[in-house]
Amino acid sequence: MSSLRTTSDLVSLAEIEGAAERLAGITVRTPLVPFPLPPGAPALLVKPESLQPVGAFKLRGAYAAISSLPDDVRKRGVVTHSSGNHARAVAYTARELGIRAVLVMPHTTPAVKVDACRELGAEVVYVEPTAEARVETADRLANAHGFTMIPPYDDPRVIAGQGTVGLEIVQDRPDVDVVLVPISGGGLVSGVAAAVKALRPRARVIGVEPELAADARDSLRLGRPVSWTAEDTGRTIADGLRVQRVGDLPFAHIQALVDGIVTVTEDEIKATMRRLARETRLVSEPSGAVATAAYLHHRDELPEGAAYASVLSGGNVDPALFQEVYA
Repeated sequence: MSSLRTTSDLVSLAEIEGAAERLAGITVRTPLVPFPLPPGAPALLVKPESLQPVGAFKLRGAYAAISSLPDDVRKRGVVTHSSGNHARAVAYTARELGIRAVLVMPHTTPAVKVDACRELGAEVVYVEPTAEARVETADRLANAHGFTMIPPYDDPRVIAGQGTVGLEIVQDRPDVDVVLVPISGGGLVSGVAAAVKALRPRARVIGVEPELAADARDSLRLGRPVSWTAEDTGRTIADGLRVQRVGDLPFAHIQALVDGIVTVTEDEIKATMRRLARETRLVSEPSGAVATAAYLHHRDELPEGAAYASVLSGGNVDPALFQEVYA
């Protein structure tokens, strides 16, 4: 999107509830898993979106968006650009609906994510790991073949689908005080914040980023979306959070609804991945661990509360990285 959005563009609770209806029987209603903590510590409940059929929350937004297209438009196929999990979600949705999917992916995407997309029948087009290359290539393919673009985050239908994560959190834990959410392009935190704030206005929503890819933090401080270079964001182990700039529509949600942004270090991400595996038996990719890392390593920076929820956004970890981190 080329211009900044306003609060009048924010996704509504009704849109999120509509997305939930379309997702019924497609996505998993993931549980809230208690994280073992010392007596007296505020409760931490982990929502493992790694349990979705594609191993990440992205199926919610992709399916919500594609299933809402008119039949004749949907049959022409879809295209998207993604570093992995959104691409896999679009591929899965396309297979379920019997349509063509073309995925524009950075050549730096972990092989486990690319292979998973191809196994679902999608076509993969590699590009340089920059936002410009991804968007330009996807737009060119859409115009040439009549595909519908399914953006990974800067789209109200996608945001509404991701918002079902927040809907479920409040429905399953009505007294939740603080919800911790990873930030990449901003679609997940936008949808979660829209749902949580509509259902439990007193709850606080905190976005979490790696220190090495903190463009959303900088954007919130400056009052406008700012970009990091691919070289900068490429330093983090959290490959799913290497988006160089939050979307315009997500930024409008972040400004209006998100109560703050916390950053975590690379060592904290790895340590949290190990603790999630050993103490909750949940496998997380680096991007999926950042929200829990914020609680474990930066609770003094978080709003006070008796019940915290963290979104474990995905579990599609590269096998080599898995061995390195969990050794």
